[in-house]
Amino acid sequence: MATVLIDTSVLVDVERSGEALEERVGEKERAISVITLSELLHGVWRAGSEIRRVRRQAFVEALVAAIEPIHITPPIARVHAEIWACLEERGSVIGAHDLWIAATAIGHDMPLVTANRREFERVDGLTVIAL
Repeated sequence: MATVLIDTSVLVDVERSGEALEERVGEKERAISVITLSELLHGVWRAGSEIRRVRRQAFVEALVAAIEPIHITPPIARVHAEIWACLEERGSVIGAHDLWIAATAIGHDMPLVTANRREFERVDGLTVIAL
C-alpha cells in the first residue's frame, strides 16, 4: 500500500468536522510535510478563543504523535526549485507553502491528498487525490 502525503486542507477539514482521518483518507499509510505542521500550528496561534486554541493544539499534538512530519532536505529543495521555475515560466505559480508540500510529495514519490485540487493540479508530475 503506497503512502500518501496529506495536505493541510484535508487536516483542517478533519479538525473542524470532528471526523476521523480514516473517514477521509481510508486505511492508507499517511505522511505530512513539516510545512503542514507549521500551517496547523499557525492555526493554533490564530485561534479566536482559548477553547478553540486548546482544541486545535490537542489535534495537532495527536497528529504529530501518530505521523512523523517529513523534513525538507536538499533533494526536496531541488525539486521545489524546479517546480517553482516551471510554474513561474507558465505564469501559474502556486502559494509558497503549497510549493513545498508539492515538492515533498514528488520528492518522496507520494500522491497528495488535498481538498485544494485547483492549486495542486498545476504541478506537473504530482499525483493529486482530491477530496
